[in-house]
Amino acid sequence: MLELYHSINSVCAQKVRIVLAEKGLECKEHLMTLRGDQYDPAYMRLNPNAVVPTLIHDGRPVVESSVILYYLDDVFPAPPLMPAAPLARARVRMFNKLVDEYIHNSCMILTFATAFRPALARLSPAELDAQIGKTPIKKRAEYKRDVVAHGLDSQYVADALDYHEKLLTWMEEALQHGPWLAGDAFSLAEAAVIPYILRLDLLRMAPIWAKRPAIAAWYERVRTRPSFEQAITGRMTEADAAPFKNLAPDPWPTVSRLLKAA
Repeated sequence: MLELYHSINSVCAQKVRIVLAEKGLECKEHLMTLRGDQYDPAYMRLNPNAVVPTLIHDGRPVVESSVILYYLDDVFPAPPLMPAAPLARARVRMFNKLVDEYIHNSCMILTFATAFRPALARLSPAELDAQIGKTPIKKRAEYKRDVVAHGLDSQYVADALDYHEKLLTWMEEALQHGPWLAGDAFSLAEAAVIPYILRLDLLRMAPIWAKRPAIAAWYERVRTRPSFEQAITGRMTEADAAPFKNLAPDPWPTVSRLLKAA
């Protein structure tokens, strides 16, 4: 039996839901608000980092989204989402490594500097600390405090954009060799990357790949897959989509300026 603790807008949870959808796997869902329920002692016994997703398979937890992706492909190998060729498999792992080490925190910075900032900026310092200060990953709390205070003028935003540019460069190079990031077939590389490209789109930053037609074509391909709607867009309620629909001011002019200055 599979169980999944997740939230709709979590990019890490979206990765796992994509793989579940691609493999046609059903699971019992535990939907979390991430407004404090991730610090519940019972949940932290499953996931000491107090983040989502957490996969439970036959009563045993598996944490860290990239680890969950590999686990699901190992345990449920049909259809395979890892290529057979060793170099292609290495490419999948490199995309996951880039996402884990650089892109995820960069995405968090851009999201909290824009879409999630207004709600958090209305909190008192004590309320804000209660909201984000409990995380066991203290560096993430530091990032969030700074971007809530300064928005896109935060000291962390320029680097976050640079890392996204690195991801786009990797993608463009990979797509010279096939329609998908690891060759001729949709793979765990797509599952790892899709939520972050979608997040840029939701944050009105899609012009960042305007001069990269291979990425634009790839994005159109992934958007037509049933797993995209089943795992992400079809799951978003009006409340889930609201932070991205009411962005003010438009982030792109500032982002464009920062990219040109890099």
